[in-house]
Amino acid sequence: MSSLPSTVPSQPGVLENIENSINSVFDPISSGLSGIVFYEVTVLGADFPIIVGWLILAGVLFTLYFGFVQFRNIGLALRIVRGRYTRRDEPGEITHFQALASALSGTVGLGNIAGVGVAVTVGGPGATFWMIVAGLLSMATKFVECTLGVKYREVHADGTVSGGRCTTCGSAWPSASRTPSAAAWGRCWRPVRR
Repeated sequence: MSSLPSTVPSQPGVLENIENSINSVFDPISSGLSGIVFYEVTVLGADFPIIVGWLILAGVLFTLYFGFVQFRNIGLALRIVRGRYTRRDEPGEITHFQALASALSGTVGLGNIAGVGVAVTVGGPGATFWMIVAGLLSMATKFVECTLGVKYREVHADGTVSGGRCTTCGSAWPSASRTPSAAAWGRCWRPVRR
């Protein structure tokens, strides 16, 4: 019985050259986009990323426009997830609970979980308070996203359903989907049908 060598000989010259050439192309693009997306302004002596402001603003506007939907309809949401309104003959491939679990799995990830730990460690109780406020406001944003996803989903002839952000954007704003970049983006992200 032969044993594998404990160390694999490598050729740092070739791999390092490939890595450096890839980095030389994508690093300036990544840095430029990161500088735009995460641009910071100084607010009361603290650096504040504008994107966080946009997300909070959207949450506030949706909360006010829909009349605090995330608090008003919590009972209805729990009844729907428990299956009280589910009929056996309803179209679709998954149950309400499976849809909720799928939406949560796409929203909450390891980065969010680790980010909370780091924020509490660095920011203390104040960070916890602002995370709770941002989370409550973001519930209205998620409500809008899911509602649009249901409204603009596509039901295919074989009964399968596809949808998502790009399907919503292409259906809600057809003129925007005629631009080459939006059309390519939508085609790339469409779910694969069986």
